[in-house]
Amino acid sequence: MIALRSILFNTIFYANLIIRMIVLSPYYFVVPRLTAYAIPKNWARSNHWLMRVIVGTTFEVEGLENLPGGSFILAPKHQSFWDTYALLPRLKDPVYILKRELMWIPLFGWYAKKQRMIPVDRGARGKVMVEVLKRTKEELSTGRQLIIYPEGTRRPPGAEPVYKYGIARMYRDLGIPVVPIAMHPGLFWPRRSFRRYPGHFKVKILPPIMPGMDPDAFFAQLIEVTERASDELLIDTVERNPHLPLPPTAVERLAELRKLKTAATA
Repeated sequence: MIALRSILFNTIFYANLIIRMIVLSPYYFVVPRLTAYAIPKNWARSNHWLMRVIVGTTFEVEGLENLPGGSFILAPKHQSFWDTYALLPRLKDPVYILKRELMWIPLFGWYAKKQRMIPVDRGARGKVMVEVLKRTKEELSTGRQLIIYPEGTRRPPGAEPVYKYGIARMYRDLGIPVVPIAMHPGLFWPRRSFRRYPGHFKVKILPPIMPGMDPDAFFAQLIEVTERASDELLIDTVERNPHLPLPPTAVERLAELRKLKTAATA
């Protein structure tokens, strides 16, 4: 049953994406940029509906009151394609720094360009990165919210964290709050798998780390608060959803956490 529901969901998910981009393009490229942003936001909402109705997966967002006004950096855990779009409806005017190759994809790249997403060559150095920072400052000066995945790429639930120092440099240079987010969508929408699993999970928006800290101290705090919340949510999510097939990384991390708890109470 899970395999059949997964196939049905994936088919409708990608059809929903392609058909919307084609059918709504005339409207999207004519109206002002912020008005056009309603299209990808509504697409995100429709995906949540599809996950709930077809797969049986629901989620709740905790800590919306922690989102500051104006510009800030959103720093979520990155486990799944789900978390690339899931919070779009909750943000006023988010902007992403994207791999430049994504901008070359027909329709998708055009949509991203309309929203002034910032392309970057991941191997770039020097002047190119200076230009990316300049573009980022320009976008944030209008009150936008920058979404950065501190680990850079998708990591399976429970995996040892590998944070990239680039977010500390952005924190230093941009001088705006950073809002960490812990969540485990990868248990329900695993990377490199077509399967989608039913259940319920939390997205936890943590208190912002305000600007002005030493970059090294900020980096250490970001990792500490995000991973502590991530561990708590991993335990909670698995307890709420005992049917889930866990990846080895999650099994190993849960075993480690149980040992730590036993040692602490001994």
